[in-house]
Amino acid sequence: MVKLHKIAGKVIEHLEAFKGSRAAMDSEMILIVRGTSSQKIAISEMGKKLEEILEILEGTEVDSVSEEASKLINRMDEQIRSNITINGDTDSNGIMRMKKSLEELNLAVEFKLMNLAHAGVFVVIWKDKADVGPIFVEVVVSDDEKE
Repeated sequence: MVKLHKIAGKVIEHLEAFKGSRAAMDSEMILIVRGTSSQKIAISEMGKKLEEILEILEGTEVDSVSEEASKLINRMDEQIRSNITINGDTDSNGIMRMKKSLEELNLAVEFKLMNLAHAGVFVVIWKDKADVGPIFVEVVVSDDEKE
């Protein structure tokens, strides 16, 4: 579990998202942390920030519409479902629907799905499309269960 906290901590630290930072879920196999960045990040810089996180974590980007992404999302979903009851089936296209839903709320959204040596990570950031206000951050870190 320490590994999950260290990974999420690096993301939160890089984005300076300590304000309101809290774990939405914290279990042995999955950690979900949400926070608000104190950095003044323009919408045009959001993608660059996610690329920096990929480099910091020494991860490999996963194409969000690939078999690899589907496996990673399904694993994360199973780990979440082992902690809480969720109605409905796993949906590997849920990330794209989430992005579309946030954009319909007039938010600019960027995300990155990645694999690390022993974990999968999903980082999503969003901000008002008027490019004002803070960047909101959510990090999901999933143990890859290979022990």
